Amino acid sequence: MDLILEPWPWYVSGPLIALVMFLLIYFGKTFGMSSNLRTFCSIGGAGKYSDFFRFDWKAQRWNLMVVLGAIIGGFIAVTFLSDGSPIDLDTETVADLQQLGFNGIGDTLLPPEIYDWNAAISIKGLLILLGGGFLVGFGARYAGGCTSGHAITGLSNLQLPSLIAVIGFFLGGLLMTHLLLPIIFGS
Repeated sequence: MDLILEPWPWYVSGPLIALVMFLLIYFGKTFGMSSNLRTFCSIGGAGKYSDFFRFDWKAQRWNLMVVLGAIIGGFIAVTFLSDGSPIDLDTETVADLQQLGFNGIGDTLLPPEIYDWNAAISIKGLLILLGGGFLVGFGARYAGGCTSGHAITGLSNLQLPSLIAVIGFFLGGLLMTHLLLPIIFGS
């Protein structure tokens, strides 16, 4: 059981990711989670209103199984494979977040200062969640895919647009962490 519960070293997880990517390339498939949003919209009838959603969504059924597997796998991991111990974060990160007003860092994946109902239904909380959701959705669509699609599939296919997108994702994360987060949550 320790083999499953402990983090896998790079020399195990890296080749497994490479094997999955080789199989996807061999079978002519591309992996990405945000493309499933387009598929869900197409299934829901959005093709009646926009040409973007008029495509054969049934050809993407395999990718919908990836989403289902991620949901089931996440549930199994949290419910049966988690010992409830705090997330092991860098002490500097914990100190920086505590300085911004976050308490209990590492106790949960979703900080209550953002995701607790009291915080979420406040004006600031709604603006953060809706604004962040819009920016993530717009960014994924504008970049032609999400971080997983570009960083895993695009880079393994040696696609220059994916390299540019991944650099943009990284720079956006740095900008958010070092400039915007202190402005939003600073006292």
